[in-house]
Amino acid sequence: MLTDMEVVENSLVRGSPLLERFPGSFHTRNTQKGVPAGFGELAKPGREYSSSSEDTATRSKDSGILAVRGQSFTMSGLCTDILRKSYTAAHIHAECSNLAHDSGCPPSLTKLLDELLNPSKDIGDRETINWCKWLIASGNTPEKFAKIVRMYDNATTCGLVWTPNFVAYRCRTCGISPCMSLCTECFKKGNHYGHDFNMFLSQAGGACDCGDASVMKESGFCDRHGPKAAVDTSAAPSNLMCVAEAMMPRIILRLIQHLRENCTVGRRNYEAAIQDADEYLTMLIDFNKMGALMRHVMTSALTNPQKYRNLMDPTVSTGEPEYDSYCQDKCASLQEHLQHTTFLEELMFWTVAYQFPQKLVCLLLNMLPDPEYKEALTRAFVLHYSRVSMMLERSTDPDTLSNRVVHVSVQLFSNESLALKMVDQLKLLHVMVIALKYMMSKILIQNTLHDPDKNFHYVVDCERQVMKEHCYWPIVSDLNNVLSHKPIAVRFMSDDTLLEMWFDFLSMFQGMNVNQREVNQHVEYESNTYYAAFSAELEASAYPMWALVSHLRGPESAVLTRRVLSFCLTALQDWLDAINFTHPNVSDSLQVSFHLPLHRYFAVFMCQAVRQQGATLNDLLPPTDMLHLLMMHPLRVQNCDEKELELGILEDKFLFL
Repeated sequence: MLTDMEVVENSLVRGSPLLERFPGSFHTRNTQKGVPAGFGELAKPGREYSSSSEDTATRSKDSGILAVRGQSFTMSGLCTDILRKSYTAAHIHAECSNLAHDSGCPPSLTKLLDELLNPSKDIGDRETINWCKWLIASGNTPEKFAKIVRMYDNATTCGLVWTPNFVAYRCRTCGISPCMSLCTECFKKGNHYGHDFNMFLSQAGGACDCGDASVMKESGFCDRHGPKAAVDTSAAPSNLMCVAEAMMPRIILRLIQHLRENCTVGRRNYEAAIQDADEYLTMLIDFNKMGALMRHVMTSALTNPQKYRNLMDPTVSTGEPEYDSYCQDKCASLQEHLQHTTFLEELMFWTVAYQFPQKLVCLLLNMLPDPEYKEALTRAFVLHYSRVSMMLERSTDPDTLSNRVVHVSVQLFSNESLALKMVDQLKLLHVMVIALKYMMSKILIQNTLHDPDKNFHYVVDCERQVMKEHCYWPIVSDLNNVLSHKPIAVRFMSDDTLLEMWFDFLSMFQGMNVNQREVNQHVEYESNTYYAAFSAELEASAYPMWALVSHLRGPESAVLTRRVLSFCLTALQDWLDAINFTHPNVSDSLQVSFHLPLHRYFAVFMCQAVRQQGATLNDLLPPTDMLHLLMMHPLRVQNCDEKELELGILEDKFLFL
């Protein structure tokens, strides 16, 4: 079969060696379809090739062309195209093999790529994609080359990436992170008998954590993954990947050029641009499937600052005026304050700008088994995190976008050491809290509790899309994920700035969605904003609270609890002043708000201090006059008119409590 063809130098061609027959320069302009300039002299239709008389030619009965392993044949059609690509690839491979490591492309390959990957061409051009595959195959067929590269796959983690509606497993017995997950094959091959596990239908997508000791215990690994897995550790030939190493930066650059060129406002435009690049992205994903060897080539190109500078610096000429002009024009479109240093950082920028296209997300996640790449991707994601929140509030499909954001973030922040590094080096906790505050600060309205003329407190508007569509959910989910790591939770509760910002954020929910009792006329249609209000308080307030409390188990952490209570009391006093609530006997029986997250925090942390840390109430309670003021709003909620509850007017609301 032609797909099993392997071209070996001098095995087919009588006379001068193959590389001597290859033209030394590329000045001849060839007009054959699909043949780059200068490469048509290598193999032309109708040219006769023969070998010694002892060898016999064999003809394919199906195609009517002579088999490649035969020694006398006439090239035509598909055979001509295959041999042309294979001979060219073998010559390029020989040139790359003679270059020093990381010395870039040889001149012949540079010239060929300038034409194949020209930005003016359609990125989805199949002939271009086919040429890329054959060139990287270095004289073998792409299928044969992939098989050879997989022989040296020494990856010890699974990393299988799945999209929504994929059946996966989670073992709480083996999990270190609550977000760990396993593909079906790894779960069944692992030892989970008698464990606390569940099978679930993935809503946002995910990746298999088998083999990752930072996320799950080694006892749950299958026999193919982990430090004890039986993998082939033999070294690959030094020149096996030399063409791939030379080509990969240019291949990635072409994708980035396409994303730049098509970044126009509008979801339909984004989707069309990604659809145009579908086959190109598929090619990159297929490269990654070859295993650890090719994955390392790809991640090195993505994360190496020098490779980015070499191709992105507009002062470095490529010898192609059209190409140079394109780079200079398009580079200027990047805003000045976005200083990308690697292809990966810029690719993350476009991933956010294009609202996390599924295939691009899968490409980025498929390379996570490379630990250095995983850290680089996490760093790039954190650097663009503030823009993620902006895209969430602007999105026309926030539900889909939210799932895709979490699809990425949950793979990155479940690793405790990596998340801790991001907190220490890139202020991840500050970025998350600021992103939440920024999102909510844009939808504030004046609070109507008590006398509106004397109330200068502002709360979120539950009628807005951010609240109704839960646009904040991915950021809150990420915050809960990182707070599940005790060292990060301790840092959160030890940082004055973080605590102050957090309680400022919670104050935006304090007293929101005021329920006003109507006594003069029947309310035909009641607003459904209470769904948004209760969901927000539960997800954005209560979940992080329980994540923090879970780490306060003994007297040694009592100082952290007291810090939280101190900042909480300050926030409560500011709130009482803002709503002008100065006396507990204020008569205002016609309105109530069910949302008192500051009171909830104070009660829960005080209870934890007394029950788990040996504190006394006398040490924790505020002065009596303030305590009387704090009691009134929770008592109002508990003393709602029983007749209204019997009529079912407030029944739905209490179901959320």
